[in-house]
Amino acid sequence: MCGIAGIFHLSTPKPVDPARVERMCDALAHRGPDGAGVWTAPGVGLGHRRLSIIDIAGSPQPMASSDQAAMLVFNGEIYNFRELRDELKGAGAEFHTDGDSEVILAAWQRWGPACVSRLHGMFAFAIYDQRERTLFMARDRLGVKPLFYAPLSDGSLAFASELKGLLAHPLLRREIDPLAVEDYLTWGYVPDHRSILQGVHKLPAGHTLLLRHDAPLPAPSQYWDVSFAERRKGRAADLEAELLHLLRQAVTSRMVSDVPLGAFLSGGVDSSSVVALMAEASRDPVKTCSIGFDVAAADETSYAEQVARRFATEHRALQVSPDDFAHLDALVGMFDEPFADASALPTWRVCQLARETVTVALSGDGADEAFAGYRRQVFQHGEDRVRSLLPQALRGPVFGALGAIYPKADWAPQPLRAKTTLLSLAGTSEAGYARAVSILPPELRQTLYSPEFLRLRGDYRAEQAFEDMMRQAPARSGLDRAQYADLKFWLPGDILTKVDRTSMAVSLEAREPLLDHRLIEFAASLPEGLRVRRGEGKWLLKKTMQRYLPQDILYRPKQGFVTPISQWFRGPLAETARSIASSDALVRTGWFDGQRLASMADAHIAGRSDHGRMLWQLVMLDKCLGQILG
Repeated sequence: MCGIAGIFHLSTPKPVDPARVERMCDALAHRGPDGAGVWTAPGVGLGHRRLSIIDIAGSPQPMASSDQAAMLVFNGEIYNFRELRDELKGAGAEFHTDGDSEVILAAWQRWGPACVSRLHGMFAFAIYDQRERTLFMARDRLGVKPLFYAPLSDGSLAFASELKGLLAHPLLRREIDPLAVEDYLTWGYVPDHRSILQGVHKLPAGHTLLLRHDAPLPAPSQYWDVSFAERRKGRAADLEAELLHLLRQAVTSRMVSDVPLGAFLSGGVDSSSVVALMAEASRDPVKTCSIGFDVAAADETSYAEQVARRFATEHRALQVSPDDFAHLDALVGMFDEPFADASALPTWRVCQLARETVTVALSGDGADEAFAGYRRQVFQHGEDRVRSLLPQALRGPVFGALGAIYPKADWAPQPLRAKTTLLSLAGTSEAGYARAVSILPPELRQTLYSPEFLRLRGDYRAEQAFEDMMRQAPARSGLDRAQYADLKFWLPGDILTKVDRTSMAVSLEAREPLLDHRLIEFAASLPEGLRVRRGEGKWLLKKTMQRYLPQDILYRPKQGFVTPISQWFRGPLAETARSIASSDALVRTGWFDGQRLASMADAHIAGRSDHGRMLWQLVMLDKCLGQILG
C-alpha cells in the first residue's frame, strides 16, 4: 500500500523538476513511510511513497520494466499476481522481484490497456511508456484506491493519491466549487464526479486514462461495470455452495502478506463472516479489534467479543467518547475534502488500534451494497411494490400532500417517522431512493443558503446525477437500480474514502474481501428473493454463514457503525453546535444564513428536532474550508 504522485506535460515535453514531485510525495508520507523514490524524463515525473507489504526488500518504486522501456508507480495490491506471473513467464517475460508491481509492468507490455481486466485487486497506478510516449493511469473496479488529477496552467497534468498531493503543487488553484458544497450537503461527501476544488478530477472507479504528449486531455475510459440485468438460475442450495466458495476465495487471497495481518470486528454479519473464514484458513489465532462508544445504544462491543470468543481470536477493544472530538482537526486533514460520515472518527480510532499489532487488516465493507443489507434498500423494494400498484398521477398528489403536512417527528420511534416515506412514494423510484440516501433534503438545504449561494448554484440539483445513474443502470428492478447506485456512487464516495483515508493516515493497509469483483458480479445476478426475503436483507449471505455464526449475530436488527453525535451535540459538544453559525470559514464564504443555522442549533440542543448530522456536516465543512483556504 502506497502513495503515488506525478506530473505529465500534455503539450511541450518540458523538463519536470524532481523536487516538485518529491514535495507532492512528501505530502503523502503517511501512505508510505517505508521508502520513497522519484523518476523524471522529458515531459514526465513519477513519485512514490512505499508501505512495504509484499516482497519487502525487493520492489522499490518507481519501478522500471525488465527492458527499461516502461516505468511504474503503483498503490494497492494485486491478489492474483502469482498466477499472472506464471502466465507471463510462459510468454517469455522476465522477472527480477517477487512482488506484484513488476507483474503489472509485464502485463502492460503484453496486453496494453487491456491489462487491467486481468488484475484482481485494489489499485491505482500510472505507467509511463517511453516507446509510446504515453502515460497510462488506472483505478480498480470498485474504487478502493483513489486517484486525483488536475490540468495546470503550464500545460501539465498533475496526479496524486490524495488531494493533499496536488495541493503541494504551487500551480494548483484553490478555488472552492460551490456545486461541490451543494453535493456535500446533500450526501455528506463530495462524490467522485466532482471535487471540492474547481479543476480537480477523480478518476472514476473501473476507468483508465491514456495520456499522450501533444494531445489534449481525453475523457476516462470505462473497462468494468457491474450488471444486474441477468438472473442466475439454480437451486438455492447450489447457489449457497457457490457463494461459500467465492467467499473463501476472496478471504484467503487477501491473507497473503509478508507483514502481520488481522481484521476489524464489529460483531455484525459482514465482519464476523470475514473473521470466521480467516479463522478457518489460519493456523494461528486471528488478531481482531473493535471500537465501542460511551452511549450504550450505539455500542456493539459485546457482540464483537462474542464472535472473538467463538473463533478464539486475539481480540482488543477501545472506546470512543466526546473527548476524541479534540482530534477533529487531524481527522479533517485526512480527507482534504469535507467529509461528514461521523463513523470516520471511530474508524480512524480502530485503525490506530489495529496498527499497534498489524500492518494489514481485513474489513467487512461491501456486503450491504452487494447483497441488499441496508434498510433503505429493503424499504425501496417494498415501496416499489406500492408504486407498481398506484399510478404516478395518483401517488404524486395524494402522498405528496400527506408528506407535506406530516410532521417531521425526529423524536418519535422509527415506524412513526412517515414523512420521508410519504414524500418518497409521491415521486419516482429514483427520486425516492435519492431522498432515502441523502442527508439533507432539498427543501431543508434551501433554507440554509444565502441569496448569493442560491445565485451561484442556479438550477443545479445534486440528486440529478444519482437519479440518472439509477435510471441508466443495467438492471431489471428498483432494488437492482438502488444497489447499483450504492455500489457506483455511495460506496466509492463514502465508505471506501472513509476506510482508505483513516487507514492510510496510520500507515495501515485495509483490504475488503467482500468487494472481490467476482463476488460482486455473483451477488448482482441473484434473484431478488435470494437478496431480500420476508423483509430480511442479505438473505443468501446469512443463510450461507449459518454454519459459522449464531442466530443472534446473523439476525439481530442491523445497527451500523453509528457515532452518537446527536447525543454529543446536546451534551458535551453543545457549545460547538451553538458556535457553528458564527464560525470563521462559513461566515467568510457568505454562502449561509447564519440566523437560520443558529436557530437549528438551538432546536437541536433543546431536543425539539434532531439536526445532529447537519451540525456535524457544517462543523466538518467549516474546518475543511479553513484548512484549504488558510
